[in-house]
Amino acid sequence: MGSIRNTIMESSGSHNSHKVVFEKEGVYLHTSSKRNADQSSLIPGIVYLVDRGTETTLEWRPLEEVKGNAAQFLFTKKDTSNSEEVMTFDPGYEPDWAVISTIKTRPHGDATGSRPAAVGGLSPGGSAGSLHSFSVPLSELHSLRRSRFSLGRSFMVLTSRGGGTFPALHFHRGGTRGLLRALQRYVILAPSPVDNRLFLVYPHDSSALSQSFDELQMFDDGTHDLVSRFIQDPYATTFGGFSKVTNFFRGALRPPDSALGRPAGSLGLAEDEPEFELISCEAELGPRLPVQRAEPLDKWEEHLDPEGRVLNPERVKEQIFRGGVSPSLRREVWKFLLGFYPWESTIQERQDILRKKTDEYFRMKVQWKSVSEEQEMRNSLLRGYRSLIDRDVSRTDRCHRFFSGNDNPGLTLLNDVLMTYCMYNFDLGYVQGMSDLLSPILFITQNEVEAFWCLVGFMELVHHNFEESQEAMKQQLIQLNILLRTLDPELCDFLDSKDSGTLCFCFRWLLIWFKREFSFEDVLKLWEVMWTGLPCANLHLLLACAILDSQRGELINSDFDFNDILKHINELNMKLDLEDLLCRAESIFKQLTACPDLPVKVQAVLGLFSPVEAPLSDPSSQSDPSSPQSESRTADSPSQPESSIEVLTTPPSEP
Repeated sequence: MGSIRNTIMESSGSHNSHKVVFEKEGVYLHTSSKRNADQSSLIPGIVYLVDRGTETTLEWRPLEEVKGNAAQFLFTKKDTSNSEEVMTFDPGYEPDWAVISTIKTRPHGDATGSRPAAVGGLSPGGSAGSLHSFSVPLSELHSLRRSRFSLGRSFMVLTSRGGGTFPALHFHRGGTRGLLRALQRYVILAPSPVDNRLFLVYPHDSSALSQSFDELQMFDDGTHDLVSRFIQDPYATTFGGFSKVTNFFRGALRPPDSALGRPAGSLGLAEDEPEFELISCEAELGPRLPVQRAEPLDKWEEHLDPEGRVLNPERVKEQIFRGGVSPSLRREVWKFLLGFYPWESTIQERQDILRKKTDEYFRMKVQWKSVSEEQEMRNSLLRGYRSLIDRDVSRTDRCHRFFSGNDNPGLTLLNDVLMTYCMYNFDLGYVQGMSDLLSPILFITQNEVEAFWCLVGFMELVHHNFEESQEAMKQQLIQLNILLRTLDPELCDFLDSKDSGTLCFCFRWLLIWFKREFSFEDVLKLWEVMWTGLPCANLHLLLACAILDSQRGELINSDFDFNDILKHINELNMKLDLEDLLCRAESIFKQLTACPDLPVKVQAVLGLFSPVEAPLSDPSSQSDPSSPQSESRTADSPSQPESSIEVLTTPPSEP
């Protein structure tokens, strides 16, 4: 496409071509931090990096203001054929750069830390800039920080050399990585040695820092005196010291894949939101051997002693893991898998447990049943739970015969069990998605009391998924990224290039354990397999890897963008082969555990290494084949832990 050059009028009246080298929509200002803030408190806008010839500026404009202007501007689009940029024209919106507010320079001695003052720049015939628009020359930037406050949303905070901060830019659609990479053309971004989310901004004419940056290209002719040059050059500590060296090795080994000529892994930008820490796994995985599924557990009595105790629970769980449970036995076996009955309990003890649990359940049920309408009017929490449950129950598995039709008793049971769970767990209450977990259990037990206590057992495994902070969901996505990056770096690079490296399209999979990805009958088998805790507590992550592995060719060989990938993944539901995926997941587990130098973080995800016993170090020291953990690692499956979520601790930075 031929280039179209457009000019805008500066306030001085001269004509200059202003080249927009980066732009990103979906960048919001949050004018209120309240959880339930009105939508008007979110101001959508576009962030730009503008090359004005003598100076480059970082600018943000509200979307409403951008669309309302008529001035034309120049922007660039990357030509992937030769990695050069070609000029194109976007008629979608045409901002007038002359009316963007500029920042009043604060003397360096001013340490008040107040917010930079904005002065509206005017063009002939123009109007004052928006209250929230801002523009800052890169020479006035002191630092920028990438931060996160919840899953899937990141924000960036800019600080001027005068010590003031600009309004936080919230990237609702990702894009911080792209902005940082664009900035690298004009300034040096040096990761802070004390905070890997903080980047200090230096001009390219800073010879000392430029020298230290060049020295981090480990494979030049001066590699032999690398250590001495690090010691002699104090600026090198800006790059995080030797704990960051492994990441730069990985970046140097990768060919340039951007117009900036920098490796994608440079400066820790290999992944966007969430902030995944780069893993350098130099170990080579062995072949992935095929595995076979077995017949389901169909004989229960032969596993019991004369008093009804399960003789060998581990053997039972192994058989269930291999083939599931025969439908006729599910009602009995599920109560053991979900902790309603202890494996070592006798028939008599189980009868006593049932009586005790029945009394306890109905005492809790009476608590919410006895609340009058007048009382409920003064109890907003209970009223909110009831409203949410009513809405979710009316749309949960309505195509299944047990929950179909109006005035179905199955819907009443579903409602009552969920309301009673709110009484059981006041702290958590009811969160959307819990009805999806209960419906298969209720269908199998067809008993209100048994379904409730089995739900309690299930929630012991996954309650972290529903906590308001979503910290566990974030950790699971990070763990999934760790596994996938070790198994298939090429697929991860492809997803990164499409702004899908966060794997947030897997969120629903992990939240409700693939409930909506498989048929109802397949979900029954999948869950009973996963409840065994074999081959590790994070089988759901291995299954997610197996699904992505099964779609690898279709993804990599496509020209999908972010939306296409999301659409493709969502359309997989009810089209997946459960038996094939379970085989793939187990095969992946065996392939990983057979690797003699498996990174420690991967071992931790698979339950082969405890971060409590030895803190995670930097990636260069993650795989020590002589460590006790490597020697003791076997394919034997551990027993089921209390929770299927293993939260990895973040290793401290080395000095």
